[in-house]
Amino acid sequence: MLGVIMSTLLLNLDFGEPPPKKALEGNAKHRKFVKKRRLLERKGFLNKKKQPPSKVPKLHSEPSKKGETPRVDGTWKATPLPKKTTAASSSGSEQSLDKKAAVPWLTPAPSQKVGSVVAKVDLLGEFQSALPKIKSHPTRPQKKGSQKNPPPRNGPQNSTQTHSENKYSGASQKIPGKMVAIDCEMVGTGPKGHVSSLARCSIVNYDGDVLYDEYILPPCHIVDYRTRWSGIRKQHMVNATPFKIARNQILKILTGKIVVGHAIHNDFKALQYVHPKSLTRDTSHIPLLNRKADCPENATMSLKSLTKKLLNRDIQAGKSGHSSVEDAQATMELYKLVEVEWEQHLAQNPPKD
Repeated sequence: MLGVIMSTLLLNLDFGEPPPKKALEGNAKHRKFVKKRRLLERKGFLNKKKQPPSKVPKLHSEPSKKGETPRVDGTWKATPLPKKTTAASSSGSEQSLDKKAAVPWLTPAPSQKVGSVVAKVDLLGEFQSALPKIKSHPTRPQKKGSQKNPPPRNGPQNSTQTHSENKYSGASQKIPGKMVAIDCEMVGTGPKGHVSSLARCSIVNYDGDVLYDEYILPPCHIVDYRTRWSGIRKQHMVNATPFKIARNQILKILTGKIVVGHAIHNDFKALQYVHPKSLTRDTSHIPLLNRKADCPENATMSLKSLTKKLLNRDIQAGKSGHSSVEDAQATMELYKLVEVEWEQHLAQNPPKD
């Protein structure tokens, strides 16, 4: 019985090819798969079988470039750009324009001129065009009648000064604001009062306005007040300014200015000061004044006589003494009579300091 079973099993074993039914079923599935694949390939959803690697399309996740359209097979086709009628239609300029279009913040502002030639991409110019423009403040027009140089502090100038300035253009001009006149009064100190010490000083400007007028207390004991000439009395010294303080105040006014005076070397000696000769005008040594007064040119005339003859005015009259303010004003007026001619003479023959 066991032998019959074994022979039956051996007869049923098949060591050859599978049954044709299974083979037919497998072939039908394969044909169905191939059919679907070819359908998908025709619609563009799948790549063709055995396509060379050089023609493999880019991934769908990569964005398309500007001016390209997708093909049916998955590749991208560049659409031709419209031709421009400008002179910058060469291949190099088109590439630069494409690069510029890809970066929007580098795009320059459109040109306002009609028909202007498209310029090449200038990075510096594009950065400048992207920056905000700074508005410049408009310059204010100068009003009519405005002066660059303000008028001098000493008030308006008189007609004599204006006339002299007009004639002054050929010579070395002097600004009236830089010109003062000085006169000092002295008292006697030292042995028997023979030493002249400063007791009053007056300074006026070009127009005769008083800039400084103070009684000054000498550092030494006063022996002789010389009231007949100086006008100084004992009561004037009660609240007088000490000499050192007054000297500093006076030198601040005189420094750098043209100083006019009559026998001015006596005033500078009392001040213990030396002023530059080029800035000193002594009316007692101006030959033009003596000539106008019909006096010898080399003679030293007194301030009182010159004022009487040239200005027709009496000064230093009476027994009350001299007024240093009045003398300083008279000195400036005498100088202004010959100012133009005298300054021209000094310009040609400058004094040596």
